[in-house]
Amino acid sequence: MSVCSLRLVGEKRKHYEGRVEVLYNGEWGTVCDDDFSISAAHVVCRELGFVDAESWSPSAKYGRGEGRIWLDNVHCSGSEKSLAHCSSNGFGVSDCKHSEDVGVVCSQKRIPGFKFIRSQGVPVQVEDVRIRATYSQRKRIPITEGFLEVKDGGKWRQICSVDWTEMNSRVICGMYGFPGEKRFNTRPYKLLAKRRKKNFWGFSVNCTGNEANLSECKVGQEIELKGNDTCGQGMPVVVSCVPGRAFAPSVSMGFRKAYRVEQPLVRLRGGAMIGEGRVEVLKNGEWGTVCDDNWDMRAATVVCRELGFGSAKEALTGARMGQGIGPVQMNEVDCSGFEKSLTECRFNREALGCSHEEDAAVRCNVPAMGFNKRLRLAGGRNPYEGRVEVLTERNGSLVWGTVCSDSWGTMEAMVVCRQLGLGFASHAFQETYYWQGDSSADAIVMSGVRCSGTELTLDQCLHHGKHILCPKGGGRFSAGVSCTQTAPDLVLSSQVVEQTTYLEDRPMYALQCAHEEHCLASSANQADPTSYRRLLRFSSQIHNNGQSDFRPRAAHHSWVWHECHRHYHSMEVFTHYDLLSLNGTKVAEGHKASFCLEDTHCDEGIQKRYECANFGAQGITVGCWDTYRHDIDCQWVDITDVKPGDYIFQVVINPNYEVAESDYTNNIMKCRARYDGHRIWMYNCHIGENATMSLCLQTSEQKS
Repeated sequence: MSVCSLRLVGEKRKHYEGRVEVLYNGEWGTVCDDDFSISAAHVVCRELGFVDAESWSPSAKYGRGEGRIWLDNVHCSGSEKSLAHCSSNGFGVSDCKHSEDVGVVCSQKRIPGFKFIRSQGVPVQVEDVRIRATYSQRKRIPITEGFLEVKDGGKWRQICSVDWTEMNSRVICGMYGFPGEKRFNTRPYKLLAKRRKKNFWGFSVNCTGNEANLSECKVGQEIELKGNDTCGQGMPVVVSCVPGRAFAPSVSMGFRKAYRVEQPLVRLRGGAMIGEGRVEVLKNGEWGTVCDDNWDMRAATVVCRELGFGSAKEALTGARMGQGIGPVQMNEVDCSGFEKSLTECRFNREALGCSHEEDAAVRCNVPAMGFNKRLRLAGGRNPYEGRVEVLTERNGSLVWGTVCSDSWGTMEAMVVCRQLGLGFASHAFQETYYWQGDSSADAIVMSGVRCSGTELTLDQCLHHGKHILCPKGGGRFSAGVSCTQTAPDLVLSSQVVEQTTYLEDRPMYALQCAHEEHCLASSANQADPTSYRRLLRFSSQIHNNGQSDFRPRAAHHSWVWHECHRHYHSMEVFTHYDLLSLNGTKVAEGHKASFCLEDTHCDEGIQKRYECANFGAQGITVGCWDTYRHDIDCQWVDITDVKPGDYIFQVVINPNYEVAESDYTNNIMKCRARYDGHRIWMYNCHIGENATMSLCLQTSEQKS
């Protein structure tokens, strides 16, 4: 059995995983899972040019194969050069069904110097691929155009352009984080190629355009290597890609065709890095999620290209990027891979049985922008924390320096962690004297930093530019961060708010504790003890849909004891409740509710971990929710001074971004409220963007 007669195929979500198939006597067949082990998986992966295996799966995880089951009862020690060298029943001797086909996941790392073995119709196995820019283009970021070179046997070689197709270029561009390929002027390249020494690779390549990586394309015909005339009428292949809008060196270069700026129909949420997240789709004015049934690399790649990234690196299932809210808009998505938008793919509108535990997500290839080279963390105990140091130009040379910590908060830290590829921010620090950075980088080179949280780099945020203004001075007051791979995501149940709202008139003398905690409007300060306050009461149920527990930032010892209510507050500001006029002016003072955080209830199979009683640990576990009933103190807005009319009721969770979350856009809930002086109606409650959209629609309807 020749070395390169293995392949990974089937319903796969990464290019380095799949059902193991073996070529024997000119026919592809499968391997049975009986007696298969991680050692056998290592042998398979190494034979395919990967460093080793990460895992293996029995029972046709990647779909059932067809044809023969070539190998059964395979025993490998792990040191064999080929699967054929492991002991087995012999080729074609098997008592298995295709429901027992084995699959493997290889590590992404390739074996350096891995040699490609010549064989028709098998995938391309080369060590590495690159787009080599010409001298005039080298300084551009990202590199979008240049000669294509493959590394084979330790040497970089060009590919002959004779059989090269647009589909091949599409695959290369996708690998490098670009949504598409484009035409280019061949003349300068022809002239350049004439002057350069050529070293052609001995094969042509044959891609369908849907492959996630060149290593999945088939090898075309062999090319005779005869001196400089190897390529006949052709020249070395040149690839030219269109960058997505966020990565374009200039606006004119950025791709526009597939991306409808006015109203994007697809977005990513909850991902730490750029180009990853839960897939959300806009339909009938409402954002919702996609069910992971049949979710595959083709559908994931359509999403990635639509959003201006390259092809997909991974199609993720099982709410790996947190659970979304709203309807499940699409199920059993089936894409050809060439659609301009996910909304053009075939899908099943019925999503019965699909819960948000099955929300689909993606990780996309993004261009190498070198963002992580302009920033570093210094002095931390691990690579995920430290003082923020920035590379900046001073007097014509590049120097490292620190960032002023005035106004430094979670949003700024979020951008730093993303830029370094370290995930979400768990903390933003305004003092970093305990982290010894490089003393040559002590000088402050950036001040006044203010980020919205969506920026790709810290220098895209607002800042003072070259005029540094830092009253506290730098030194111990320079900015620092700590990052984390996962984060919680709090979402309020709008349904519960709608169902539990009512008015209560309560005498001042029964509101002493609440008054002490500033839970009443300012007019209560002069109120007669026998007078009544009108309270808009409701329950709030706050779910943690993220990937890690929501914990208060303050440690146990700094929590505040409230004698009147007899419990500890772990966060002074956890939620804002406000009543606004239709044009957004605050008419009733939303109090800042301090909270004791705990798990009131959890999804089936999840254990409660946090409770406030007896000075217990506070927080909200993933898959649990904290309920504040309508009948507890401060769970209200004091509307004593509000006139009858139409209003907007707004709740904002974690308003100061005190605790990191994977998605802050769903922390706001807005409802319409109609108050007639006696009763109140709460209706049309929405979370996040859905909130702002529906309210805009209504106010514009009213005007018309």
